Amino acid sequence: MKYRVVEIFESINGESSRAGELAVFVRFAGCNLRCSYCDTLWALEKDVECELLSTEEILERILKSKIRCVTLTGGEPLLQPGIKELIELLSSYPEISVEIETNGSVSIAEYDEMENRPIMTLDYKLPSSGVESAMLFENYEHLRPTDVIKFVCSDKADLERAEEVIREYKLTEKCLVYFSPVYGDIEPETIVEYMKEKNLNRVRLQLQLHKFIWPPEMRGV
Repeated sequence: MKYRVVEIFESINGESSRAGELAVFVRFAGCNLRCSYCDTLWALEKDVECELLSTEEILERILKSKIRCVTLTGGEPLLQPGIKELIELLSSYPEISVEIETNGSVSIAEYDEMENRPIMTLDYKLPSSGVESAMLFENYEHLRPTDVIKFVCSDKADLERAEEVIREYKLTEKCLVYFSPVYGDIEPETIVEYMKEKNLNRVRLQLQLHKFIWPPEMRGV
């Protein structure tokens, strides 16, 4: 099996439950959505420059890094043909901890029976994204306490919709829940004030660390 990989790099995890930890990122080409605020549009183009790497070649690069945390991202990694084979292989190594960053529109159900299932970090695409209708609510039946739902917010309307979804699906009782601002669109203070106003316990504000450490548009960080 060969996978379309646009980059493999070592950095810190800029967001989610492992923010601040060293991680190896494997970014795959292609996505089924086009969010208005997407910061990796370059990875979605059909003719994007990429490597065709086998399962073994990806594993070799990860092991060579000696970094324990691995993040599979995109694009949309769960749409890669044969991706379960790679996930199962990586998860079979006790020294490797795998996280999947997925856009919330692809089912995670088939991974329920995995012995060492990876952390699933699911986006919820709010109204400003332009693709909210693609969200797959059935995924919330498969969440575990270590999984993450991430709401990327542009404005107050996004915050209000996020609150509705959190309460309707009792997300804070199932997994970790984060609010993250679209960089440059909404002030973090606005999100904090909303959280206070609505008494959103067990919801966490998260800033994309890599955009504060390096220029926001920089790749491979």
